Amino acid sequence: QGLSTATVSRNIASMKAFFHYMFGLHKVEKDPTEVIKAPHIDKKAPEVLTMEEVVLLLEQPGRATPKEIRDKAMLELLYATGMRVSELISLRVQDMNLNMDYVLCKEGDKERFIPFGKAAEAALKKYLSESRAALLKDSESECLFVNCSGKPMSRQGFWKLIKQYTTKANITKDITPHTLRHSFALHLVQNGADLRAVQEMLGHSDISTTQMYVNMNANRVKEVYAKAHPRG
Repeated sequence: QGLSTATVSRNIASMKAFFHYMFGLHKVEKDPTEVIKAPHIDKKAPEVLTMEEVVLLLEQPGRATPKEIRDKAMLELLYATGMRVSELISLRVQDMNLNMDYVLCKEGDKERFIPFGKAAEAALKKYLSESRAALLKDSESECLFVNCSGKPMSRQGFWKLIKQYTTKANITKDITPHTLRHSFALHLVQNGADLRAVQEMLGHSDISTTQMYVNMNANRVKEVYAKAHPRG
């Protein structure tokens, strides 16, 4: 039917779970999905931005409105720390340390401290001093980032602003909020960062997950060599 292998695999997994459940309840005499095998799915390298594209994207929010100031702070912090979008929108004001330039990031019962640089610090200070109170409209909230109604930012809301600024920057890649996380990690590896440190900042429990960015960097180096070397 022209469906992708990922879709086929997901449908097979659903059917297997359903018939396993029905067999356990003795609603069927046998599980017809036992002999069905899911197709092999080739893992594709995630979409990433070049360093130039990241700079272009981060320059898109203006400084004229509270929303633009907030958007600038969110994008700068996301790229500066590589945190997940769910972690970004759940940040509280007290999770930020603007004196030491680090953020306390929480995922379930796990916590990690992630440093960030001067660009993110400047964007956050401007947001906290000039924008957040205007967005809150006299209401109160522990959330660091709020929407134009003073409510906590949602994943959908952040996804929309990413798409908006991607279009404005004339970047043709299919960018998602997770793209900045992948770009953060790859750019650190490209610039010689210790893999264990990258693992800690990303919050990966297994370093084999972080190893993906080393492989991506190696492939990019090979591509550059093949294009640039006269006998490549």
